[in-house]
Amino acid sequence: MNIYDIAAEAGTSISTVSRVLNNKGNVNPKIRDRVEAVLKKYDYKPSAIARGMVSKTMKNIAILTVDVRVTHYARMIYVIEQEFSNLGYNVSVCNTGGSIQECNRYFEILSEKQTDGIVLIGSVFNELIKYPEITAKIKDTPVVIANGQVKLPNFYSVLVDDTKAIRMASDYMFDHGRMDLFYVFDIATDSGRAKRQGFLEAMKLRDVPDGNDRVPEDIAITGCNNSPDSRICEPELATLDNKPELLGGMCASLLRDRMEGKESATSVAIQPELVVRGSASF
Repeated sequence: MNIYDIAAEAGTSISTVSRVLNNKGNVNPKIRDRVEAVLKKYDYKPSAIARGMVSKTMKNIAILTVDVRVTHYARMIYVIEQEFSNLGYNVSVCNTGGSIQECNRYFEILSEKQTDGIVLIGSVFNELIKYPEITAKIKDTPVVIANGQVKLPNFYSVLVDDTKAIRMASDYMFDHGRMDLFYVFDIATDSGRAKRQGFLEAMKLRDVPDGNDRVPEDIAITGCNNSPDSRICEPELATLDNKPELLGGMCASLLRDRMEGKESATSVAIQPELVVRGSASF
C-alpha cells in the first residue's frame, strides 16, 4: 500500500492524500474522512525516508560523547534528548571513548543517515580541528560543541568559563586564609601519569609526612561539576557548579536555531557558581 493506492481507493489525488498525511493545507472534510478511513483500514504508516525526501529533513539528531556513563555528560544528554524528542526528532547517542577513529566512524555513519544536527559533548572534540578529512564528512551539518570549540564553518559552541570557575574557587580559599593550594587534574595520558609519579617520588625523597589532616579544619577541598556524588561524602564536598542542564539546554537551543536557519551567536558562555559545603566551610 502506497500513496498512489490510497489516493485511488479514496477517489482523490495524491497531493490531497499528502496534505492529509502531513496535516497541511485545506482539505474538504468529506474527502479527508475518506482518506483517513483508507489509512485506518490498512493501518498505513508513512515511510520516514519518503517524508524526509519531501521535507528535506530526516528528523535525526546525534549526540557524541566520550562516555555516556559520566554523570556530568549524562545530565546534559538527558536535557538535549528530551528537547529534540519533544520536537519529533530521533535522537542517537554515540560513545566515542575518546578515540578519533571512533569519532571518524560515527561521522561516516551520521553522514550516510543524513543527520540534521550534531552535538559534541566535551573539550576532547577540540582535536577535530587537526583532522580535516574527518570534519569534511559533516561539513554541511550544523554542529554544536558543549564546552569545546572548533573554529570551522558550521561549528558552534556553548562554553563554561572554566578559568573564572577555578579563579573563583582559589579566591575563596585565599580569602579564608588558605594560602598553600594544590590543583589536581586528570591523568588520562602517559605524560600525565609520569608527571604524577615524579611528584610522588620528589615528596618521598624529602620525607614529606602523610599526616592526619582533617577536612576542613586542616585541609579545605573544592571539587568540580557539582555531581550528586559531592553530597554523599562526609563532610559534603564544596564544588563548582558548571550547570550541565543549562549547558545542555543552550546546546539544544543553539542547534535548533541553526537547523531552522535563524541567526545566532557562534559561541555562548555560561557563568559557573561556587557551591560552598562542609569540605570548605569556615
